Amino acid sequence: MNDKLPDPENMVSVGKYLEPLDAQLEKGLLESAGIECFLQGENANSLLGAAFRARLLVHKRDEEAARDLLAMMDDDIAEDELDDCPDEAEVEEPESDDEDEK
Repeated sequence: MNDKLPDPENMVSVGKYLEPLDAQLEKGLLESAGIECFLQGENANSLLGAAFRARLLVHKRDEEAARDLLAMMDDDIAEDELDDCPDEAEVEEPESDDEDEK
């Protein structure tokens, strides 16, 4: 295992997260694609979440690939959310109680 810390001058942020779980999920995605990445501030977030955000950092050389992967993931999530929504034709209108009001 490489214990050498990355040079901050060679790192860029590709994401900011209020929820540490979201940061961990996207970090795992990048790592599974072979992109070395680090989270900065994930523990500070648990102390005072509104004041801190976890940042996902990658090497400058991997920035474009990391952003592309994260964008694809966001697109997939958006499509999944749309798949869960019923079509307009499937939505049933609630029955009206107009007769009771007369």
